[in-house]
Amino acid sequence: MAFQKNIYQKVLPLMSHLGGFCAFLQLKKAKLILLAFVLSFFATSTVFAQNNGKSQADGSYYTCTMDPKIHNDKPGTCPVCGMTLVKVKGKKVKPKPKPEHEAHENIPVQKDTAKMPGMDMGNLIKPAPKTDTSTTKPIELDGGKDPLKMGKTPKATEEKKTPAIVAAPPRTVRYDLYVRDTTVNFTGKARRAIAVNGQIPMPTLSFTEGDTAEIYVHNELDEGTSLHWHGLFLPNKEDGVPNLTQMPIPPHMVHLYKFPIIQHGTHWYHSHSGLQEQIGMYGSFIMKKREGFRPGIDDLPEIPLVLSEWTDMNPKQVHRMLHNATDWFAIKKGTTQSYAEAIRQGYFKTKVSNEWKRMNAMDVSDVYYNKFLINGKNESQLPQFRAGERVRLRVSNGGASSYFWLKYGGGKMTVVANDGNDIEPVEVDRLIIAVSETYDVVVTIPADGTAAEFLATPEDRTKSASLFLGAGVKQVSIPMPKLKYFEGMKMMNGMTKMNGDLDDMGMNMSLNQMDMNVVMYPEITGAADGGQHNMDNMNMGAEQYDANALSDIVTLNYAMLKSTTPTTLPKKAPVKELHFELTGNMNRYVWSLDNRVVSETDKILIKKGQNVRIVLHNGSMMRHPMHLHGHDFRLLNGQGDYAPLKNIVDIMPMETDTLEFNANVEGDWFFHCHILYHMMSGMGRVFSYENQEANPLIPNPKLAQRKLFADDRRFHSMARVGLESNGSDGEAGLMNTRWKLGTLWHLGYHSYHGYESETMFGRYLGKMQWLYPYAGFDYHYKKEGKSQDGFFDLEGSPRNIFGNEAKTMFGQTSNKNHRRAAVVGIAYTLPMLLVADARVDSEGKFRFQLGREDVPVGKRLRFNFMVNTDKEYMAGFRYILTRYFALSTHYDSDMGLGAGITLIY
Repeated sequence: MAFQKNIYQKVLPLMSHLGGFCAFLQLKKAKLILLAFVLSFFATSTVFAQNNGKSQADGSYYTCTMDPKIHNDKPGTCPVCGMTLVKVKGKKVKPKPKPEHEAHENIPVQKDTAKMPGMDMGNLIKPAPKTDTSTTKPIELDGGKDPLKMGKTPKATEEKKTPAIVAAPPRTVRYDLYVRDTTVNFTGKARRAIAVNGQIPMPTLSFTEGDTAEIYVHNELDEGTSLHWHGLFLPNKEDGVPNLTQMPIPPHMVHLYKFPIIQHGTHWYHSHSGLQEQIGMYGSFIMKKREGFRPGIDDLPEIPLVLSEWTDMNPKQVHRMLHNATDWFAIKKGTTQSYAEAIRQGYFKTKVSNEWKRMNAMDVSDVYYNKFLINGKNESQLPQFRAGERVRLRVSNGGASSYFWLKYGGGKMTVVANDGNDIEPVEVDRLIIAVSETYDVVVTIPADGTAAEFLATPEDRTKSASLFLGAGVKQVSIPMPKLKYFEGMKMMNGMTKMNGDLDDMGMNMSLNQMDMNVVMYPEITGAADGGQHNMDNMNMGAEQYDANALSDIVTLNYAMLKSTTPTTLPKKAPVKELHFELTGNMNRYVWSLDNRVVSETDKILIKKGQNVRIVLHNGSMMRHPMHLHGHDFRLLNGQGDYAPLKNIVDIMPMETDTLEFNANVEGDWFFHCHILYHMMSGMGRVFSYENQEANPLIPNPKLAQRKLFADDRRFHSMARVGLESNGSDGEAGLMNTRWKLGTLWHLGYHSYHGYESETMFGRYLGKMQWLYPYAGFDYHYKKEGKSQDGFFDLEGSPRNIFGNEAKTMFGQTSNKNHRRAAVVGIAYTLPMLLVADARVDSEGKFRFQLGREDVPVGKRLRFNFMVNTDKEYMAGFRYILTRYFALSTHYDSDMGLGAGITLIY
């Protein structure tokens, strides 16, 4: 080989000179030193020839896309994976000295005023000016234009070589990550995002077992941030959870994360601060094996893939709208399931039954997204692969709230790892990857001149993202058909009790083996048939939800996962068993464990050395990906000693799953649902080790706890303002998990129409929060005497259909026209989502009211009404045009008929 010849040319003359020197000294000791020196020099030169660490005169160098630690000044192949080295352009700059400070100290930095340019679909994000020259940095391939290009297409005449696996010696690997605001344009609209080192996703970080990670985070935002290393075993203070394991990294400060790499596998990292993950702060974290390689798996070319979604909406608005029970996302996805649609498709009875049980429309995923991405792009291609080549895809779901179906147009996929842990290979047609989960899958390029599609489709099947492997004609995967939502609604009706609890009908569901949503999958249960259940001829029970029993399509489930090595826990360790029910409701978007959010609970104390067993039952109609920080757990799936190790378990509705882990690393560890908006709503707990040492990064634990609790205690605002020809009516409010402060008004154009305002403060009670006791103040003034001359006349007051308004329906003298009174009352949600409201004011007057907002008549048409014992009534329609704007009309017993617009916030 060329590098060996080069070594001999350098070493032999040196040996000759050194040999003469030894003869001159006539010392045997010198000969021994010489021999050791030569052997050492030869070994060092061999490694140096493979990784010489140099750059060319213009600062460019050759590196491996899978191992950016490789720096050569000449082209060649990677000594680790055998892939062709890629040239990276650059400029020589003087290296900056390593900051001299304590490992976890926050250091102020100079604010870089260089603006991040916008991006288009051809060049999503241009790299920010580099301000650091650390020895190991993330690289951008092809000048940052396409982070998916993994090298040149191999020529047909090239000899295909099997790469040898060579593990580099353990070393400290340093990355510098610059967190900056930027502007992106995924959809034709410029929007704010957060880029790290000028790119979205964040740079792929690569290590080998035995290395030490040294990661400097330069926060150049005007807000705090943090980075969590998802699925990693590390000291608790390095875990990156703000206000729990560290305080947030302040704006314009540098923070060092330093920890040993003691595991291998596909993982990822993301911001754990607020909603930053949704707008760009996610990336792959790859740790390679040092030993225990599996032939035909660990020696394959590898591609890290991080899946994500993009919304043009500010994620804070997304979170607020979810808590306000908006159906705007359903409108955008075409899944409103209105009465008109139900009648047209033959599901009117199903729709009525659904609302009789006080449920909103069937939902699969919470948020409407504009784009879905694989490594930051909606569609990309890797043309360098040839027929018969096998490729390992290291897939991480970095989405904030989207599950993804994974399929491959070139044939079956072989699953070889999950959550960074090896499993016995399993061949499947498709799998669903939960939020934050990782899977390693091996695919084969089917033929030359063909580019096979790796397809990622969100669970709601609204859109998709594609990666094509190979060159030539695109061989697409069959798109996933639209879900049969009314069939899902029918299934949900049959399994929901009137009190909101679920009935599993004794099926003992677990491990994703029985997917209740299978009734909505046309590819499994057939096309929609006008209201007749497609599986009526089947045996009732578990079989009707077993996708693998119903079809030739093989879908992965957790029972199919088997570890390659025993995973048993210490036999004699004491066992602490915990039970949790996953609870919540879509009506108010509240998510919890045992009906309590994080701020309503204490830390769960565990002892070092215990085996902790957790039994989880999902009592909600949403699936939840539950993630444990700092530990892998055994998922008890019938594989005995070879139960798979995971850090995420996806628990479907009505499932019960059991997991266990050995408590072996002290600290405060977060356990939470990884759907970002569920976690921020309070769905989690904190496991804390007894008698542990104080965390030096939390100098004020009480302050940190208040800030941690602030997430699920945050109030969300809402408003609806009608501006119509008969006046204005509307409401506004602030609400959080339990409490609500609201005001409503009816303001006519003159005193005969009247002026009314009610302001109330109350707390929602119960698991489903159907009960709302409140107190407040009611003001109502209306001048009597003049009646309207005609139905459309704006002068005077309308005639009341109940006749004389002087007396209420209870026979009390009415004070509704001259009321200034304190009020206490209670509201309760009845079947059909009607709200019954009973109250008494400080003047001893009783009132009972019945009403409902937003009855879904059509896809965008909503009906609302109200009637009470003070002989007040109202009915109207709104046609939703945008998420902020609707055309509206209504008739009010005080204000008469009007039409105009309604502003919605």
